[in-house]
Amino acid sequence: MPAHHIERPADLDVVRESYDRVADNYAHMVVTTGFGDIRCHPWLKASIDAFADTVSELGPVLDAGCGPGTVTAYLAERGLDVSGVDLSPRMIENARRLHPQCRFSVASVTDLDLGEASLGGVLGWWSLFNLPRDVLPQVLALFARALKPGGHFITATHVGDEDAVRTEAYGGVPVRWTTHKWRPEQLVDLIEQAGLRPVAELRLPADEQTGPGVVVMAKQLG
Repeated sequence: MPAHHIERPADLDVVRESYDRVADNYAHMVVTTGFGDIRCHPWLKASIDAFADTVSELGPVLDAGCGPGTVTAYLAERGLDVSGVDLSPRMIENARRLHPQCRFSVASVTDLDLGEASLGGVLGWWSLFNLPRDVLPQVLALFARALKPGGHFITATHVGDEDAVRTEAYGGVPVRWTTHKWRPEQLVDLIEQAGLRPVAELRLPADEQTGPGVVVMAKQLG
């Protein structure tokens, strides 16, 4: 049991089951089309590269909500001591199959037992938008406590004012989850309230695949 209790999202099991259903399609899309692969998106790759350069000497890095492990593997190739965790067992099966050299485990970000000042970096890379609005601040606070002084957190998420209920995804697979969208200034405020100092922000316009997004990197001052 984690030392810091975080409220369990009411739809956690439904979200897990949904991602289990789409996991194989999602992994196939990454491999065959580059969908979700930062190497196909120069500005997202630049953000991850900056994060990697910043935390490379600071100790372990956690990819929280790693999906099929694409970013985890990229950071490992860069020499980081990185591990990935995801809510969906099927996503982790795909991650282990595609990236057997990396370390992955199954867990919700609401159930992580992270030691205080134990990590050099944490990623919430397009992985925190399913968290209810009252749960995300608790998870951000957990990440902030887990970061060493000088450690960094990077997150990317969907921008908007509303919650979008998804009923299918990634090739028409039936799902049930809510995408909680945030205004960039709201997200930055939450990150600051968690005890981190934002150091960079990248706003992304809508494109043919997705709506607008934002990337925020923040530092643990310690």
